[in-house]
Amino acid sequence: MTGGTVGENLDSVSTEIVGEGVIRPRSAPLDEGGSLVVLRGNLCPDGAVMKVSAADPRLLAHEGRAIVFEDIHDLAARVDDPDLDVDADSVMVLRNAGPVGGPGMPEWGHLPIPSKLLRQGVSDLLRISDARMSGTSYGAVVLHVAPESAVGGPLALVRTGDRIRLDAKSRTLDVVLDDAELLRRRDAWTAPQQKDARGYRRLYEDSVLQANEGCDLDFLRGRSPVVSDAVTYL
Repeated sequence: MTGGTVGENLDSVSTEIVGEGVIRPRSAPLDEGGSLVVLRGNLCPDGAVMKVSAADPRLLAHEGRAIVFEDIHDLAARVDDPDLDVDADSVMVLRNAGPVGGPGMPEWGHLPIPSKLLRQGVSDLLRISDARMSGTSYGAVVLHVAPESAVGGPLALVRTGDRIRLDAKSRTLDVVLDDAELLRRRDAWTAPQQKDARGYRRLYEDSVLQANEGCDLDFLRGRSPVVSDAVTYL
């Protein structure tokens, strides 16, 4: 807060402070691809987000066996179980952590690496959820999967043992199942019981939009030209 303009402030400081080591020129970026990608595929038809700059590069093109956790309580109970069938190529999946499932899309997306793998020196693991996480978190973490599992998004249909394939370069995320099998599983799926019978949280659960629509409340949509191609899963 000097009272001067931005240009005047920049003129008064050393080039060591505002040199290329601090602010890179467009001609020499830290990463030409950027830090975030939006993924699409049969696991996230309305999108998912991954911070590729925070991930182990070996996991940006990866296929592995899914280990599914039904909710945050299931994750807490089993993640450090020494008998958990997990290895460095596994894909951890957390569901029921989205806008409706949380409710509130809590910051549960940075799933902890199982302690048995940490002891083996594993420092990153592909993790997928319909939750979010802090912008300072790191790792090969896919977030904001839409539609979320609690409303019948494909994440609800994944089973432990399924193969999940990520290709960050091509912006794709898929469970390796054919459409017929996904349809069979959808026909057998039942929605989880809502957590609240009344009150604000029930109003929120009934009205909140999905991550790709900003988690707004449907009755607050204004006159802005919002166009949605979201598929109804209920």
